[in-house]
This record gives sequence, C-alpha cells and structure tokens, in this order.
Amino acid sequence: MTGVVSRTAFEIFGIDIYWYAIIIISGLVIAMWLSSREAVRAGLRDEDVTDFMLAGIPIAFVGARLYYVLFNIGPYLNDPIQIFNLRSGGLAIYGGLIAGGLWLLFFCQRNFIPTWTFLDIAAPSVLLAQAIGRWGNFMNQEAYGPVTTRSFLEGLHLPDFIIDNVYIEGAYRQPTFLYESMWGVLGFILLVLLRKKKGLFKEGEVALSYVIWYSFGRFFIEGLRTDSLYLFGSIRVSQLLSLVLFLGSCFLLVWRRRKKKQLKDYDRTEGKNQYII
Repeated sequence: MTGVVSRTAFEIFGIDIYWYAIIIISGLVIAMWLSSREAVRAGLRDEDVTDFMLAGIPIAFVGARLYYVLFNIGPYLNDPIQIFNLRSGGLAIYGGLIAGGLWLLFFCQRNFIPTWTFLDIAAPSVLLAQAIGRWGNFMNQEAYGPVTTRSFLEGLHLPDFIIDNVYIEGAYRQPTFLYESMWGVLGFILLVLLRKKKGLFKEGEVALSYVIWYSFGRFFIEGLRTDSLYLFGSIRVSQLLSLVLFLGSCFLLVWRRRKKKQLKDYDRTEGKNQYII
C-alpha cells in the first residue's frame, strides 16, 4: 500500500483548500452549464438556470448540512460550533435535494416557469453532479462499505490510488462511493439519450425517471454502507427515503399517464424560445 490520497489540493495564505470543496463545486458548475444549454432547447432562457442556481446552491448546501446534523445530532450537541465546520465534510445529498426542490417550486411559481419542465431540464445534470460529488467523499474517505480484501478490489480492476484510499481504519473497504458514482453516470447517459427521442417522455417524466433511477440504486448501495445515518437506531434514513421516493415516483408516473390524458410531450425545440414573461 502506497498511502492515501491527500485531502488538500493546495494552500492559499495558510488555508488548506480541500479536494472535497473543489469537486463539489465543479459538479455544480457542470450541472449549471448543461442545464442552461438544455433550457434553451426546451424553450426557456439560459438565465433562468443561472438565476435559480445563484440562490439554489447555498440553499441546497444548508439543506444538506441540516439533514446530516439532524440525523447525527449527538456529536453536535457536545460541540455545537462544529455544525458550521463544513471543511470536514458531512453533507447529505437527500437534504440538498429536498431544500433545492422546495426552492425550485418557489422559484418557478414566482417567475411563471412551468415547474415540471424546469425539473426535466435539471434532472439529468443534477444526477451527474451527484456522481461527481461522490469523489469528494472518496477524498475524505467517507461513504464506504464493509470490510473486504485487496484481492477483491483488484478483481474490480481498480487503479491503486482508489484501492489504497479505501484502506480505512485498518482494513480495505467496499468503495460504495464508486458504486453510486458509476450508477449516477450511467443514469445520466441514459436520461440524456432517451430525452432526445421525441414523444418518449411526457412533461415531468424525465424528472420522475431520475428519481426512480437514483432512489433504486441508492437503496441497495446504502445497504452496504457502514457510515449511514439512522432513524430510531436501526432504520437507515436514506434507505427508507429511497424506498418512499421510488414507490411514490412510480405511482405518480403511472397515475399521471392514466388520469391526465392531455399531458404534453417533453419538447426540445432546439433553440426556439417559447418562454415569455
């Protein structure tokens, strides 16, 4: 074993800049850029995405942190100031999605933007941002699974820098961060390719497909993790939420198809702006 990867990317004026922050921000920037391009194709303006993200990013960060702290409250009761110590990690994706989703509903209502259309535009890019963000967990040696062997990891054809960095607390660990990242990248590719097929998705179904895809994978991957947040001491919070989101999204997708016969197709107009304030 050659040693773990350094968490620190570089130093500015004596302050360590961590890879965790760089990776998370990079994922968000890429998501914003891709969503802006798709917004124009879907008849909105690229500024709509920028305006949403300016407030949406800090709101999502606050939501992600609150979710993590609330379901891991013990250590923070003893040292409350650590609630604000984001440099050590401790962000929960589902918390960010919930907070960001609430802001999206408000933003769309205030700006007279079709909510389902905006969700469809953002969903694949958000999934990619999540996949990228998991590498921040890798740098922090978070989001890992049970004890395994080096030979098992080598059998996955992983490079040495990954294998060495999942040597945590005296043992090699399942790289659950990598499983979720790969699941996210695969889902992103599928959604982007299928979204191009005219008439395949009705309005809102790209977003629902994203929730179904992500929650399905997260349910099983979360079951492997040894650093999960728990409810009542035995129920994995993210696993329970994944199950609820998966079943709820499947139901909503079928219900909308049956009850709302006039659902519009998800329309990519290739630059023809149909949005008027």
